[in-house]
Amino acid sequence: MKLLRYGDAGSERPGLIDADGTIRDLSAHVADIAGTTLHPASLDMLSKLDAKSLPAVSGSPRIGACVAGTGKFICIGLNYSDHAAETGATVPPEPIIFMKASSAIVGPDDDVLIPRGSVKTDWEVELGVVIGKTAKYVSEAEAFDYVAGYCVSHDVSERAFQAERQGQWTKGKSCDTFGPIGPWLVTKDEVKDPQNLPMWLKVNGKTMQNGSTKTMVYGVAYLVSYLSQFMSLHPGDIISTGTPPGVGLGMKPPVFLKAGDVVELGIEGMGTQKQTFRADV
Repeated sequence: MKLLRYGDAGSERPGLIDADGTIRDLSAHVADIAGTTLHPASLDMLSKLDAKSLPAVSGSPRIGACVAGTGKFICIGLNYSDHAAETGATVPPEPIIFMKASSAIVGPDDDVLIPRGSVKTDWEVELGVVIGKTAKYVSEAEAFDYVAGYCVSHDVSERAFQAERQGQWTKGKSCDTFGPIGPWLVTKDEVKDPQNLPMWLKVNGKTMQNGSTKTMVYGVAYLVSYLSQFMSLHPGDIISTGTPPGVGLGMKPPVFLKAGDVVELGIEGMGTQKQTFRADV
């Protein structure tokens, strides 16, 4: 299934995409795409619905973040071997973990605000993993039992805040609107191999990133298991798994985003995003 949330910000309704690409309303069956809705039993119930019998949504509503109620937005740094190479970094012996504030989450086509004082706002297309049930001390072999599905995640970053302002990376990753998610939560049964997904990103129509999850150093199952050794993962938590090469920081000379720039990105089978970047005044 392709699950989504549509409507004005703060008033989104749950829905799914039918085989013809029509949005169908799920409000009679679940309150939101969040919490217990992400549990395997609930997803199984939704998968058995006759999509054509659900109310069709008219017009072209705003699409919100595909998951609500995210408690933890966990990111993995330098998790693509080719991206590590372009930044001059060595592949880490264990995953680099940092947190992105959940308040950064917005819809896939919402405007992104360049924060005050920013001089190095950058782009990163990533595969997002959405947790479906509580995971604690799980093995790699059983990790997928705890995954509800996947989505496109745009890990927008302010490199000066991230690396030049002391401390950890979080403040360069957590600015308001720096976490577009969606358009869909694609349930795991529709994704044959999460380690073989082409992904791309364009800035003002020019392709900047053209990679694949094939080059991830630490795969989805490993990351779910690894993270669960340090913290419980809860339904709605998102793991943003790293980015392929082609970020602005890796250009020679580096290239960063400015007000008016348009960024488009997508992952095969996951849908696409499109954001206009604007100054946060």
